[in-house]
Parts: sequence; C-alpha cells; structure tokens
Amino acid sequence: MSDWTQIFDDAPRRSVALGASLFRQDDPVTNMYLVTDGAIALERTLTDGVPLTLHMASKGTPLAEASLFADAYHCDAVARAEAEVAVLPRAMILATLRQSPAAALSLIETQSRMLQAQRARIEIMRLRRVSERLDAWLALHGPPGKGGWVAVADQIGVSPPALYRELARRRR
Repeated sequence: MSDWTQIFDDAPRRSVALGASLFRQDDPVTNMYLVTDGAIALERTLTDGVPLTLHMASKGTPLAEASLFADAYHCDAVARAEAEVAVLPRAMILATLRQSPAAALSLIETQSRMLQAQRARIEIMRLRRVSERLDAWLALHGPPGKGGWVAVADQIGVSPPALYRELARRRR
C-alpha cells in the first residue's frame, strides 16, 4: 500500500448535511475520517461566538488526522457543504500504518504538504489589509474557479462582502 488513502477503500461512508457536526470539541477520538465529497471545516468558536476555521477539508483530504494521537478532538468538524466521509476506527488506522511503512510515509508526505499550506495561510492572515491578503493568496494559488471567492474570503480571514468590495475596487 503506497497511498495511505487506500486504507479507506472499503470503509463505510457517512453523509453529513450542510451545517451538521461530524464531531465536537472534547468528544472522545474513536475514528479517523477521509472526506470523499463536499467540504468540512475544523473550527473553534471564539469567546465572541465567531467560529475560527482551523482547516478546511475537501474531497480526498483527511479530517482531524492529528487526533490519531489524542484522547479528545480539539475542535468541531462542521460541514460547509453537503459532505460524505469514509470512517474507520482509529485503532485500525494505527495498526495499518504500523504494518505498512509505505502508507505511513504517504501520510507523512500528505501532512507535510498540509503543514506548508497552513504556514502560508498564517502568513497571509498576518497581513493587515484585505488587498495585501488577496494579493498573497493569488500569488500562491491563482484565481479560484467559478463560485470560489467565498472560500477565498474564508481562507484569507475576511468577510465575503469585504472581499467583494476589494474585487470591485480592482475592476475599476
């Protein structure tokens, strides 16, 4: 097994409705998930009630894989679109990774790419102006596909109206 996602090939699937939670912060970790369709956000609610998106998982992306080594989830998993996930027990995932160094290395490689993307997002979020954040995001990713600007707003930490104002300013 050279691609760690093959672990999920025959895994049961679970549908997650838009806005529904797959798990909540402090729930015990019993499973690992692979998003097979849709989008699920890992988020924490701040003291003012605003959710902070820590990670957005889409098709082919693991969900809360860092929790493989935790007793409880450190955030909520909320569907940002109708979603489907493959579900396997944590113990099964760990046993498979121990038995297959190629799968374990594949997971490490995936995590490395995700860590690089998260570091880039942090640097973008450090920029003060919407225009600077947008320029940095576009330099890394290029323009989004049709209907992708709302996701860009979320990724750069601004409201969709603020992003649309910046885009309108650039069109002038």
